[in-house]
Amino acid sequence: MPQTSRKKALITGITGQDGSYLTEFLLDKGYIVHGIVRRSSSFNTERIEHLYSDPHNPKTSLFLHYGDLVDGTGLREILTRVQPDEVYNLGAQSHVRVSFDQPVYTVQCDALGTMNLLEAIRDTRLPIRFYQASSSEMYGKVRESPQTELTPFYPRSPYACAKVYSFWQTVNYRESYNMFCCNGILFNHESPRRGETFVTRKITRAATRIKEGLQDKLFLGNLEAKRDWGFAGDYVQAMWLMLQQLRADDYVIATGQTHSVREFLDEVFGILGLDWHKHVEIDPRYFRPAEVDLLLGDAAKARRDLKWAPQVTFKDLARLMTEADWKTAQRERLLAQNSDGPHPRHCL
Repeated sequence: MPQTSRKKALITGITGQDGSYLTEFLLDKGYIVHGIVRRSSSFNTERIEHLYSDPHNPKTSLFLHYGDLVDGTGLREILTRVQPDEVYNLGAQSHVRVSFDQPVYTVQCDALGTMNLLEAIRDTRLPIRFYQASSSEMYGKVRESPQTELTPFYPRSPYACAKVYSFWQTVNYRESYNMFCCNGILFNHESPRRGETFVTRKITRAATRIKEGLQDKLFLGNLEAKRDWGFAGDYVQAMWLMLQQLRADDYVIATGQTHSVREFLDEVFGILGLDWHKHVEIDPRYFRPAEVDLLLGDAAKARRDLKWAPQVTFKDLARLMTEADWKTAQRERLLAQNSDGPHPRHCL
């Protein structure tokens, strides 16, 4: 593909789970991909290291820029320099429970950060197509089930409130300035690259460490919370499809099935031949001040307009994550056996 004909994408949150899968997807499509990363004293590029460090792959055109969603001037400079065709705003403080502890920072990043980016795009006057990572958490105390694009929002956390603000600002910029702006209302999506503080990955990490004798207990909160869980690798394709349409719109992305945390425990510990009742304890610290009991998405619009459908089932997802973390736990056990230090037995 000639250099001049290749599309350019700019991704905030490129080092996260979704950012890494989206980067892989876009590179396979022949894109030149630019990512914004926050400056810190330690590296946080593990999820994209295999892409960023492969100079022999002719498809790989990946560039990282220091920046922050709270710095509107810096965002304008990056946009002017890169001049992307598409911008994917995946950057956020994305942990719901943490948002109760850090509400102001969450709002600055997840709400005002989106405003900064939208304003920067508007100021550049570039014909950029914009994707906003909205969340099923916006539905919160659900008004109807399943949830569609027309279901009213009832956010139940600082994170969800910030995402509702960003959702409506994205709609507002689309309608006020004729900008191509889309919201993807993504329901829970997981993978082996999910952060270890999120409940699904917390379970697969702990269960496999228990299997290998590295850990005794797993402490969790509400086991009855039900979520619509899909595979992140499937969901990034939907993000891209939204920006390829003739007109900008908003879409629910979900599997249409809901499962409880208890069911996820059953799947993961069952794969390992373990009884989770012997290892899991409930810790009130992990309960949210305001709980979201049930999320179930209806992605009929995405199926119809985007021709998108999830490929990985709930059981397949649990196995995929468990097998990946089991390999990690086995390596950790071998390292522990070969070290002079004490045998690690800590709890997550």
